[in-house]
Amino acid sequence: MTTNIPRIVVLGAGYAGMMTTKRLTQQFAPEEAEITLVNKHNYHYQTTWLHEVAAGTIDVNRSRIMISDVINTRRVNFVQDMVKKIHPDKKQVELESGTLDYDYLVIGLGFEKATFGIPGMDEHAFSIQTVDKSRMIRDHIEYQFSRYKTEENPSDDMLTIIVGGAGFTGIEFVGELAERIPVLCKKYDIPRNRVKIINIEAAPSILPGFDQELLEYAKDSLSRRGIDFLTSTMIKEVKKDAVIVGDEKEEIKCGTFVWTGGVQANRIVGESGFELTKGKVNVDQTLRAPGYEDVFVLGDCAWVMNKDTETPYPPTAQIAIQEADVCAHNIRTLIFGGTLQEFFFDNKGTVASLGGGEAMGTIFDGHQLYGLQAKMMKHVIDDRYLFMLGGPALVLKKGKFRPF
Repeated sequence: MTTNIPRIVVLGAGYAGMMTTKRLTQQFAPEEAEITLVNKHNYHYQTTWLHEVAAGTIDVNRSRIMISDVINTRRVNFVQDMVKKIHPDKKQVELESGTLDYDYLVIGLGFEKATFGIPGMDEHAFSIQTVDKSRMIRDHIEYQFSRYKTEENPSDDMLTIIVGGAGFTGIEFVGELAERIPVLCKKYDIPRNRVKIINIEAAPSILPGFDQELLEYAKDSLSRRGIDFLTSTMIKEVKKDAVIVGDEKEEIKCGTFVWTGGVQANRIVGESGFELTKGKVNVDQTLRAPGYEDVFVLGDCAWVMNKDTETPYPPTAQIAIQEADVCAHNIRTLIFGGTLQEFFFDNKGTVASLGGGEAMGTIFDGHQLYGLQAKMMKHVIDDRYLFMLGGPALVLKKGKFRPF
């Protein structure tokens, strides 16, 4: 590639990175910009499907999409490498195998679990972060069933699964567990009543941000299928085989603990000198990092403020996809002139899967959906992203066009 044209480097092939790369190829002719996408894997994965991988309700390969299948690698320079550090004052990215110079940088490096300083969280908690870490959870849960069946005098504690956090990921994960655990019980000939699934949440209620009617539906659906809830309960410490909760320091034994209680930007962002607020970069309305006209920060690495409420938008896949449109437009504007766009979130609704044929949520103007109708809408939302990314062929290959 020639070097006398603007060099645009995109770090990370998550929702924001993939869609930004896609939009950049639409915004620029090949001779107008050199586009480079950097990712440590040769695949993109559906982060919003990882809870299903972790529970074992979908195959791991269903959640993965080869980057070369949806990005024209003759048009985009794809670099499979690990980012070590960003040097924004030098306009340079340090990789494990070398360096990349840029004129415009897009940071979409994703999230890490936020432990909030809870002792033992780093050492003993599983987290639904990547394909491989989600697969580890699936394998560990089944291993506990196998141990229970083969060991002499096994403890039922082996079969206790605790999920810390009752936000979107935590609730969707326990919903999938409600479907998966009966299958494992049948496979290993273990009575279902020996297995406990406990969801612990520090807030008074599950799923903050949803209407009360939706919350009650979700909780009733999950409770009927064997999920126990401990709300208004703080996790104080995580041990190898237990969690300590509440001011009374109650110990709850378990064989598996999965933390879904918070995320923060990839640590590379902070280590590279970008100012963080609660683990993420407070970007301006054009999605740029403070102090840097040429650096855009998207997705789970960024807080984008809602001007009306003066609070940040929750970093969802829907928002990351919309950020890509504004980011690509603004990079073109910086190069060729024009008016920069500010980001305004167009909320098309939120639907949470509860496992099997169960789901609930709102769409468009707040219309509430429940049960199978909501589940089908969830699949439509998932398939829409696949269509935007790879067209009808990708929907046919990976899509969730069946209700179950």
